Order: sequence, then structure tokens, then C-alpha cells
Amino acid sequence: MPSRDDATDTPATGEPRCVTTFDPDAGEQASDAIITAVATLLETSQLELTPLYEAVEPDALDSLVAHARRVDDAGTHQLQFIYEGFDIGVRTDGQIRIHDAPAARSSNGT
Repeated sequence: MPSRDDATDTPATGEPRCVTTFDPDAGEQASDAIITAVATLLETSQLELTPLYEAVEPDALDSLVAHARRVDDAGTHQLQFIYEGFDIGVRTDGQIRIHDAPAARSSNGT
């Protein structure tokens, strides 16, 4: 979700490079699904990826999804961040959309 105070914080546009899902009701973790999807897109081992915590705190991400699932009227929320050159959008309903990150945002590591 874009913040109001950062002009470079814009949502990804166009068709996603990949859309994948995880089942939070079955105990699947968003953080695990992201690592699996990105490793598959990059055709590399999960062990070769930059640690996810350098982009987002995995426990906080998984807790956000779990909390949203416990609160019936919370609606669907999305967390968006850059990881391994991709703009990752994680929805609390279990959907992950992966876009190529805009060059200006991915080149400086943010």
C-alpha cells in the first residue's frame, strides 16, 4: 500500500509476472510462499536468495496475515515491498502478486 509521504512509493502497474497463492487457513505462511515463488522465477535455489528479512520482517508479515484472518471484519489488506528485483504484493486473503520492480526503485535497494 503506498504511503502518502513517499513519492517513490507507487503500486505496481501492468500485468503481474506471477500470481501465486498460499492458504493461511491451513497454516501456510506468506513468507514461505514468497521465497518459493521468487526462487522459481529466478530459477535458483531458495538458499541462493537474499534473506527475506532484508526486505520485510517475515514474522511480522506472517503475523499480519494471521491477525487479519482472525478478525472477521478486517477486510483484505495488502503489504507491498521490493525483494530480489520484484515488487511483491501480499494480500491477507492468500494471494501474492509479483511484478518486475521499477528500475529506479530496485537499483537503490529500496
